[in-house]
This record gives sequence, structure tokens and C-alpha cells, in this order.
Amino acid sequence: MLSACGTTVDGRNREQLRHGTTAFPLACYDDDLVREAVPWHWHDELEAAVVAEGVVRVVIGGEQFDAAAGEGFFVNAGALHSCNAVTGDRCRVHSLVFHPRLVGGGAESVFHQKYVSPVVENRGFEGMRLTRDADWQGEMLDAVAAAWRACAGEAPRFELTARHRLSEALAALCAHMTALPGERSPKALRDGERIKAMLRFVMDNYGEPIDTAAIARSAAVSESECLRCFKAAIGSTPIRFLREYRVEQAAAQLKAGGAAIADIAARCGFQDVSYFTRTFRELMGVTPRAYREGR
Repeated sequence: MLSACGTTVDGRNREQLRHGTTAFPLACYDDDLVREAVPWHWHDELEAAVVAEGVVRVVIGGEQFDAAAGEGFFVNAGALHSCNAVTGDRCRVHSLVFHPRLVGGGAESVFHQKYVSPVVENRGFEGMRLTRDADWQGEMLDAVAAAWRACAGEAPRFELTARHRLSEALAALCAHMTALPGERSPKALRDGERIKAMLRFVMDNYGEPIDTAAIARSAAVSESECLRCFKAAIGSTPIRFLREYRVEQAAAQLKAGGAAIADIAARCGFQDVSYFTRTFRELMGVTPRAYREGR
């Protein structure tokens, strides 16, 4: 059951990785964020995580926070999010990504109506940091940690344990939904759709020569509106995001082996190998060759 996440996304910025199976729609992950950050993505499943070591920087929609060991976070269905290591030595996250039907069953079920629908249908709630400052959040953290341990070790009846403990976590969350953000404004909802369209364009075309104007056109907005949306949603600029995404894709191809470094650079939108090497070293801390060789 246990694996590293290895996030990849499709053309709509939706995560391609299948979390669990049709029969048991839950997956259990142990991510080393020092080795590899989790890039911007979204999925239809819910996500609950506990930080096992170090400090993690989490961004959910336009909100950024740091979570230390023993703390965690919750991500609602469809919310853009990413996370990376703050501490440079050890930084691990234990996460569970699960479809709402795992705990809610069908839409007509009382479990779905009382404990799932209030969360997934709250368009103002994208996710949150979980700390032990509030008792109910501590209960969520304990429930998520117990579900993760059961799945990671495939304990007897771990499926039942995971469903039970995640149901407890959602029940605690639902009981405090009135204290969480409500419906987002039409402008915020529109911005969310725009940023997804622009991220989709970047991920579909990162190997081509594209600029801010092209990214803006993909969402039918001006360049200034494009810049504003990127800053508000993910705290970056379109070109910085493009550059980082190109390097992420190049890193994945370098790990896969086979192709020459110059060919990988060209496929990822870097026509100048020297510039690719400088950019890769700036973002990854090593040269492409050293990264491929595991140095």
C-alpha cells in the first residue's frame, strides 16, 4: 500500500496518478520532500496529511503556511496545492489521498449528506493547516495518523480501520465548518478557473517557446491580469512557474535515463544547453549530469 507520490498531471492540471483502486479508493504515501517537492496539482480526491519529520511549506490555493512535525494539513477536492521542504536535512510527509465515496458511499447516503457534502460542496473551503492548538484538529491529526499507520503496515482489517478513522476526521471537520471560510466570491471562483486554464496551457506547451502574452491568451485575460492571478493563486509569476516546471520535467526525464542531456533540454523548452545547465543548477542545486548520476 505504501509508496512515494511521484505526482504527475494531465492537460487540465489534474493529477494523473490513480489513488487506490475502484474497490478501495485510497492511497497511502510517504514523501521525502528533500528529495522531491510536490508540484502544483489538483485532484478529485480529498487529502489528509501529517508531517513526520522537518517543516513543510504548504500552499493551498492562495494560502501558504508552514507545518512542523506533528502538525499536518487537509486539502479539499479540486483545490490547487503544492508542498516543499523548508528544512534541508530531513522532511517527510505521511499522506492519505482518498475519494469521498470511501467514507460517504453514494450521494444519497446519510454519511455522504452529513459528513462529506458539507466539505466538498463548500466552495469557499480549499483546505487548512492542522495543529494541536485546537482539540478538534488534534483529533483529526490522530485519526489521520492512525489511518496512515494501518494502511502503511497493511494491518489486519486495515481497510476498515482507515475508513473508520478518516470518517472520524471528516466528522470533526464537519462539526467546525461554520468556523471555516464560507462561499468564495464570484471573482475568486473565476480566478480559480483562470489559473487552472493557464497552468494547463503551460503544462501542455512547456516544450515550446511561450511567453506571458501566450499564457494570458490561454485564459482570455490581459497580461496584467495574468500576472495578478499567478501572484494571488500560487505566489509566483507565469515565467517563473514555466521555468520551474520545465526543470521539474527535465529532472524526471534525467532520472528515466536514456536520452542525451541536450535532447532533454530541447524537449523541455531550453534551446541553449548552457542556460539549461545554469537554470537547473540554480533550482536543483546540482548540474543535470550530477543529478542523473545521483551525486
